[in-house]
Amino acid sequence: MTREVTAAGIAMIKGFEGFKAKAYLDTGNVLTIGYGHTSDSNYVVKAGAVITEAKAEELLRLDLREAEEIINRLVKVSLNDNQFAALVSFVFNIGEKQFRGSTLLKKLNKGDYASVPAEMAKWVNDNGKKITGLVNRRNAEGGLWVKGSFVSSASVPAAPPKANILTKPEVLMPAATAAGTVIAAANGPGPIAYAIGAVIVIGAAVAAFYFIRLTLQASR
Repeated sequence: MTREVTAAGIAMIKGFEGFKAKAYLDTGNVLTIGYGHTSDSNYVVKAGAVITEAKAEELLRLDLREAEEIINRLVKVSLNDNQFAALVSFVFNIGEKQFRGSTLLKKLNKGDYASVPAEMAKWVNDNGKKITGLVNRRNAEGGLWVKGSFVSSASVPAAPPKANILTKPEVLMPAATAAGTVIAAANGPGPIAYAIGAVIVIGAAVAAFYFIRLTLQASR
C-alpha cells in the first residue's frame, strides 16, 4: 500500500499553498486554483472559475497522491511521518523531474538525513529570482524534517561535552594533599599528628565541595 501523508502534514501543506477560491495566474503564468491546483484530469482550471474550500481540499489530496508516489518510488531509506510530510510538501512544490535529479535525493539515499534541510534551502528561486514565500516554505519544511530529532547545523552547533570536574587539578590537588596528610599522620608520633591530619582533611574536603558546587552552577 502506498504511504500517504498524515492529516497534520496536509494541514501544513494547506498553510504553505494558501487557499484561493478564484482561479489566478501563478508566478509561472499558469492558471491555478484552490491549494495550488493546476489543470489535470481531475479538474481543469478555467479563467474566472470559483470553487469551495472543501473542493479545493479534495483536489489537494488527489494532487498529493502523485508526490506521495514519487517519494515512495524514489526514496530508498526509511522516513518518519514528519520527514515524509516534509518531502511531500517539497516534491509537490518542485515536481518529480527536479527532485529525481537533486543532490538532496542522492544524499538522502546514502543515509545523510542531516543534509536535507540545507539542500531544501537551495530551492528558493523562481525564474532566477529568490522568492520570500519559498524561503519561508523551505525553512518550515526543514524545521518539520528535524522535528523530534537533533541535527547540528551552522546556526545551531552541537554543544561540546562538559568536562568531568572530578578530574580537574583544582579538585585533585586538595584530595591528594588530604590523602598524603592521612598517610603521614598514620606514621606520626601520636594523637597530635592525627588531630592535625583530621583538620587538614576536613578543610580539603570542604574546599573541594565548594569548588564542585560553584563549577556545576557555572556550567548550567
